[in-house]
Amino acid sequence: MNDKKSEEIDHRKLGKELDLFVFSDLVGPGLPLWTPRGTILREELDRFVQEMRIEKGFDAVTIPHITKKELYERSGHWTKFKDDLFHIKSREGHEFAMKPMNCPHHAQIYASRPRSYRELPIRYRETTMNYRDEQTGELNGLLRARSFTQDDAHVFCREEDIVQEVLNLWEIVEKFYGAFKFDLSLRFSKRDPSTPGAYAGTPELWQRAETELGKAIEKKGAKTTDGLGDAAFYGPKLDFIARDSLDREWQVATIQLDFAQPEGLDLTYIDDKGAEKRPVMIHCAVMGSIERFLAVLIEHTEGRFPLWLAPEQLRILTINNDKELLRFAYDVVNNAKKNNLRITLDDSNESLGKKVANAEAMRIPYSVVIGSKEADSGKVTPRNRSDLPQITGLLIEDLFKKLADDAQARK
Repeated sequence: MNDKKSEEIDHRKLGKELDLFVFSDLVGPGLPLWTPRGTILREELDRFVQEMRIEKGFDAVTIPHITKKELYERSGHWTKFKDDLFHIKSREGHEFAMKPMNCPHHAQIYASRPRSYRELPIRYRETTMNYRDEQTGELNGLLRARSFTQDDAHVFCREEDIVQEVLNLWEIVEKFYGAFKFDLSLRFSKRDPSTPGAYAGTPELWQRAETELGKAIEKKGAKTTDGLGDAAFYGPKLDFIARDSLDREWQVATIQLDFAQPEGLDLTYIDDKGAEKRPVMIHCAVMGSIERFLAVLIEHTEGRFPLWLAPEQLRILTINNDKELLRFAYDVVNNAKKNNLRITLDDSNESLGKKVANAEAMRIPYSVVIGSKEADSGKVTPRNRSDLPQITGLLIEDLFKKLADDAQARK
């Protein structure tokens, strides 16, 4: 890909042109602010993920954005990440940190009362913002920011449940990325035995974890590349690599198996014989972070989002400002909103050609020109974006139904 093409599809450039997000010097670098249009993208993406998680039995939880450092000392994160954290001192001298991850907090919900094997697997889901004190020179738009939002999930289960729980998460990942026509490959990221100090937990726990992930890979019949040394500090993981429309590779979703944190945080359950045992913890963020995924998606699609995701799905363009025509156009917009379509009206004094050009520049999936002919007949032939199928000669109410049905089906 040449430099000119890279500049044209850069997510920072398109984010500004499409009115999705901004940065403010007063807020600070690496802290994106999301406009109404960009927030629609975030919410629709998260809704897609959460619908699939609910189907798999995940329950929503909510945690605070700061924590005492003792939690991260127990989980093992403090030793490895303390220099990457935003530190907070309370008036009483207690040391807190802005959370850079969610797993130790979710583990505390699990640990809040005794657990029986009958309750397991316990599955938590939460979409929440995290914070890391990235160096200014390392910041890169949405790809690397100081605030980022994870569509996070954690499963607490017995060892014998690992394979099925991993396959359930794998199914969600494949469905999500398939919706955007990403080609996925898989890296099996393992511990490097030559650097034992970089990891939490014993070699025996690591071997058990890698063996279980290997069973899931075998059952799925998937091909993997070797990621020796690419494991998380607390466990091996499956790293999904997406190849985009420009033939670039991005690490996106991960499924991580963790025997170490349940040990460090003293998580237990009572088995069917009354004995106390450790659960296994599985981590999975489908998008990794919403910000980073959107950076990849904006460049992958060049801002041409599918109908269901588009912040603006339909735009009405009036030929002139005749009062009766405007009244009809307003009725059209109100009826479209009743069908839950995201629609706007361009009744500006610009020429029709300029209105059409503006709609095209904003990558709006469909636009409809309204003049006296359309007002009299009630029929329209919408202008479609070049990557979308053409629609011809429909009654306006039928067009609304079709677009609403297509959006509902995530087309």
